[in-house]
Amino acid sequence: MILHNVIQVLFLLAGLLALLAAMCNWEWFFASDNAAPVVRRLGRSKSRWLYGALGVLFIVAAVYFYYHVKASV
Repeated sequence: MILHNVIQVLFLLAGLLALLAAMCNWEWFFASDNAAPVVRRLGRSKSRWLYGALGVLFIVAAVYFYYHVKASV
């Protein structure tokens, strides 16, 4: 059960990071080695939308599985 909670927190933190980076247009995030290929391919504006959507998806997944695991125990 503890492992599930750790994974849920990681999903929540990753989602918050991606969502905040997209909303605040953080240069350090979009210039990083991992995000730079996406920015080059899609452009900055579409990359922000993509990372914002992924952030929301991760947050929703964390909340969903939090309640799903709690209900099944």
